[in-house]
Amino acid sequence: MAAPLAGHHVAVLLGGPSSEREVSLVSGAACADALERLGAKVSRVDAHRDVAEILTRLQPDVCFNALHGAWGEDGCVQGVLETLGIPYTHCGVLASALAMDKAKAKAVLAAAGVTVPGGGLFNRFDVARDHVLPPPYVVKPNAEGSSVGVFLVMDGSNRPPQEVVDPSWTFGEEVMVEPYIPGRELAAGVRDGKGMMVTEIIPRTGFYDYEAKYGEDGSVHVCPADLPAHVTEKALQLAEQAHAALGCRGVTRSDLRYDDINDVLVLLEVNTQPGMTPTSLIPEQAAKQGVGFDELVLWITEDAYARGGAGGIASPGESSGQSARQSQR
Repeated sequence: MAAPLAGHHVAVLLGGPSSEREVSLVSGAACADALERLGAKVSRVDAHRDVAEILTRLQPDVCFNALHGAWGEDGCVQGVLETLGIPYTHCGVLASALAMDKAKAKAVLAAAGVTVPGGGLFNRFDVARDHVLPPPYVVKPNAEGSSVGVFLVMDGSNRPPQEVVDPSWTFGEEVMVEPYIPGRELAAGVRDGKGMMVTEIIPRTGFYDYEAKYGEDGSVHVCPADLPAHVTEKALQLAEQAHAALGCRGVTRSDLRYDDINDVLVLLEVNTQPGMTPTSLIPEQAAKQGVGFDELVLWITEDAYARGGAGGIASPGESSGQSARQSQR
């Protein structure tokens, strides 16, 4: 039986210049290995500002975007790929830009009826000078992921986080400050607009920070989460609503907090390019549904081909751009 991607050329974008480079390298390598097992010719592209030049030379049929963080996940690379006319995985320009900007995403989600945290944007120097919200609260960059630059200020704290005014701070002049929501850390995957599963994350450090997400034994995943049925249903519903409201496509992951004392569920943010590392949540949820890692990567790639106008995997030797033009005739 022929490999499903035999004769097809896939460029995997990985690495890049963001603070989430190391995570992207792991995600990208795992996806590239899967694509090769599926029979594709794979070009691994450590994407930087010359990515358009590199892709123009490579002429891939499709790009698998495994970048994380600013530039690769915020609509910039998506715009380059749109200009080049290369089909690509995950969300488009607008959804990517909206989801990465936490303040704008919250406004859109709230308007769509999704329960989101309070708080707002504050100048980082004001945040370092005095408490802008009564503790406990969370301070985080407005446009980063993977819990990079996130600080938790608990009750009784005399000082707000000084790290936001450190000379090494590179995450913008405004930071998002939100009330801390006690309870349980949840993640709900969405594939093709439909909720996948809900996972509970129990960090070993007490806070789901970067090390808890990606460090060895940094957290325990309970998948599916042991929740009351109405909470699971509501979490999946909120994730689907958020996916649709932001105009997402492909696979996304919504992060939520569940206050089990007051039975309150709040959606924190939507990740438009979820991690595909060995500890990542979406591959784990897919596996629980009987979808192996290679099958998940294949679906994500086929989804990109279909949106490129080919209606699915193009014939070997025929670029998806050619298929798109033929489908328009």
